[in-house]
Parts: sequence; C-alpha cells; structure tokens
Amino acid sequence: MTNKITGVNGPITGWLDGHTYLIGLMAYPIRHSMSPTMHNNAFAKLGLNYTYLCFEVGNDKLKGAVDAIRTLDMRGSNVSMPNKKEVIQYLDKLSPAAKMCDAVNTIVNDHGVLTGYTTDGIGFVQSLKDEGFDIKGKIMTLTGAGGAATPIAVQSALDGAKEIRMFNIRDKNWPQAEKTVKTIRENTDCKVSLTELSDQEAFKQSIGESDIYCDATSIGMKPFEDKTLVSDPSWFHQDMVVFDTVYSPRTTKLMRVAQEAGVKHVYDGIGMMIDQGAASFKLWTGKEMPTDYIREIIFSDDND
Repeated sequence: MTNKITGVNGPITGWLDGHTYLIGLMAYPIRHSMSPTMHNNAFAKLGLNYTYLCFEVGNDKLKGAVDAIRTLDMRGSNVSMPNKKEVIQYLDKLSPAAKMCDAVNTIVNDHGVLTGYTTDGIGFVQSLKDEGFDIKGKIMTLTGAGGAATPIAVQSALDGAKEIRMFNIRDKNWPQAEKTVKTIRENTDCKVSLTELSDQEAFKQSIGESDIYCDATSIGMKPFEDKTLVSDPSWFHQDMVVFDTVYSPRTTKLMRVAQEAGVKHVYDGIGMMIDQGAASFKLWTGKEMPTDYIREIIFSDDND
C-alpha cells in the first residue's frame, strides 16, 4: 500500500509548514502500518494541518521518545507493541478504560500533560455498530488475552455486554486474563468468566449459546494462515456474529468456516482498525474522521 495523500482536489504536495502539528506512532516493528495512510488522508480531506509519522521505538528507547512528545510539543502519538504497557509509567494521566486494561494505544499532549487512552475496544464496538449490531445485552465468547482481547473485553463490558466468556491457553497472558476478569467484575455489571481453551466441550457450548464469537488471537495471520481455533462449522449458528480481529489476509480460515456454516454476519478486523484510528483522531483533533472516505482509500484498486 502506498502512503498517498489524496485530498479534496486530488494529490496534495507541500502541505507541511511551520505550523504543522506532529503526531507519531511508536512501536517495533512498525513500517508495515496502515495508520499513516489512514490519518494523513483524513487530515488532508478535512484540511487539517497535521502530519502522522511512524517511529520504530522499542522499550529501550521509549522513555526518550515520550519525553520528545513534550519537548517537541507534539500533539500526541499512537503506541503499539511492545510499548502498550511499558509506556504507562511515563504518562501523567490515564483514561478509565486504559486503567482497566493496564494498556495504552493513544497519547494526547495537552500543553505538556500526557494522557493515555485505549481506543482498540472502542474500535471493536463501533465496527459492530457500523454493521447495525449493538453489543448491549449480548453474550460474547472471546478467545485471546493479549493486546487486542483485553480492551475488547473491557470496552464491551463498559458498553453493556451481558456476559463475556473468555477462553485462552494457559500461557504468559493467563495472569493478564485473570486480572481482566477481576477488573470487569469490580467495575461493571457484566458477567465474565475465564476458561482454559483445552476444555473444548465448554468452548463449543459457549459459542453455541453466544451472540458473538470474537477471535482476538494471532491465529489466522502469517505464519498461521491455515489455522483456526474453530474448524467445525456446526459449532456456529446462522444468526450470530463471527468476528476475526485479523485483517491480513482479508478472509481468514475462521471466516471461511463461519461462511460454510451459513453465518450471516462474518467480519474481519479492518473495520475495527479504522474505527480505533477514528477514535484516536478525534482525541487529537476534536474532529470526526471521514471513515467512509478512508475505507475508499484503503480498499481502492489502485492502492498497490
């Protein structure tokens, strides 16, 4: 994907000047990210004097990078792996959701005061709303316990999900999953549970009783494109939502299994990616991202 800047009247050149606000993305690795394309085209479309750049920053350089946000009077930054938890110690404030997730993906600089937010869960919930599906009152089975699953669980609970059933292998993320369950119980009315993924009977039953199945693991993306946690179409029912947070490839094996089962609502993670970016965009600019326009840019045939 080329990071073209399209603008209202065609390609824009020379849009940077002495008044341009800088926004970054700090992660490692990060050169593959679609975020610069998304944000810079949105800035251009709305005529906003901002620019968005990627910076390959790991934990070892993170403190200096966050100090630079203040020093250079940057408007803020996105933060991705491996920095989402590590960055918290260098910030002044956290949003309620960021506190609950113990993770940050967006920093806003207000005159030297740095506030951390998490918009990943917002992106998930909003992407469902975009498809006409409200999380409120719903039962969700969620696989994963890492950087995507935690904010999805927290934001879904905050937005009124009736029940969240988390499944994960007992790996390094298991303690985080236990913490997420405890936090949701203490701060919301949502019923939440955690079960080992090895209990396949419980997993199958949970999916069958759920309105939503969300896979927030890396299964389905390289190098696991030929794998899925659910390989039997009979586990799904037609009226549920099957959501894979992976967006490359655009159709994962999980999605194909769900389609084979006749599931009517099968989605990849591209909508979540755009909507979490839109939430960050609004925090920085106070403006609504033109998401329909951004979808056209990302999906355009001449973007390769």
